[in-house]
Amino acid sequence: MKITTLVAAALLLAGSALADVPGLEVKGPYASVKTNKDGSREYFSRTRDMRTITKQTKSADGTLRLTTVYRLSPQGNPLACDIFDGKGTRLFKSRYGYDPKPGLTFGKLLEEQMFDARVKRADASGQEMPVRRFLYTYDAQGNRNAPMAITLVPGKDANDIYGPSALEFDPFDGQQPPADKKANPRAKPVGGK
Repeated sequence: MKITTLVAAALLLAGSALADVPGLEVKGPYASVKTNKDGSREYFSRTRDMRTITKQTKSADGTLRLTTVYRLSPQGNPLACDIFDGKGTRLFKSRYGYDPKPGLTFGKLLEEQMFDARVKRADASGQEMPVRRFLYTYDAQGNRNAPMAITLVPGKDANDIYGPSALEFDPFDGQQPPADKKANPRAKPVGGK
């Protein structure tokens, strides 16, 4: 087991202001795009029920490199995600754990576990083991410290496997969809009921 400390901390959907995210252009409550320094782009979209966010990462020439699909709690916190390569092959699956106890860090991200979706790795009891874990701590003011990374693949560090899979910023800059508006006010559920 190799332990490394990452320099850059992920900020998970924690109210980052638009000015704090260089290159982010919010297109509305359901779509945004972030242009990176190398010319690559990250396209974000979310479902109307706000329970799924999809991020597509494309190279500067427009080639799809990665697709990440996040499933969110009713409070908007990622619970799990799947990471696919540009051809649609599922590479990794992640799950996230939050502090359930009232206090300074209540509801904050404590751990991120990433599993290899192509090869199941199990311990002696048959329990699936993550290939990488990020453990998050917070300072006295409740600000997140740099995460501690634990890799379970011999000879690899966290960057060799994959960086943090948690959302690093709010891609919609806090924009909420219009309340209870239907696309068609006369819309009926499927089946006409």
